[in-house]
Amino acid sequence: MVMNADKKASVIKEFATGKGDTGSPEVQVAILTNRIEELSQHMQVHKKDFHSRRGLLAMVAKRRKLLDYLKRNDEERYQKLIKALGIRR
Repeated sequence: MVMNADKKASVIKEFATGKGDTGSPEVQVAILTNRIEELSQHMQVHKKDFHSRRGLLAMVAKRRKLLDYLKRNDEERYQKLIKALGIRR
């Protein structure tokens, strides 16, 4: 369930706003989205794994907060990000 280093590095490279950028909202949301997708697949197989379900809900809430922040501060970056990630809103 843990994202490997190569995949994480490619996600960071794709969504980074500058060189060495790992903390921008775009990168954080992209990493969370990737982890959410992986954990969603896990939850389809292991329906009674309530500990992982709690972690999944926490990640979704954190992503929602980051997206709200981005929308509040820069609508254009927000729209570009949700389109690139395929997140419906």
